[in-house]
Amino acid sequence: MTSYWGTITFNTLIKNYIKMQSSVLSLVRKVASHQSSATPGRFLMLQFQMSNVTQIGSSISNLLSQVNTVISKAVSNQKTQ
Repeated sequence: MTSYWGTITFNTLIKNYIKMQSSVLSLVRKVASHQSSATPGRFLMLQFQMSNVTQIGSSISNLLSQVNTVISKAVSNQKTQ
């Protein structure tokens, strides 16, 4: 079985998250400024996109926290040796 692994950097991850966040924010502003065109379907899709941004932000935060923990433990292990 062949597995294909890609490489992602924190820089790429954060840049793409910011792009997605900006895109959703733009949609929110558009809907807010044209409330008459805010159909239930559009509003529901916007809520879904906002939820996705929130979940991805939380996942990035958790990832950074885990990396910080690994680094802290590695530094601690170096000090005890």
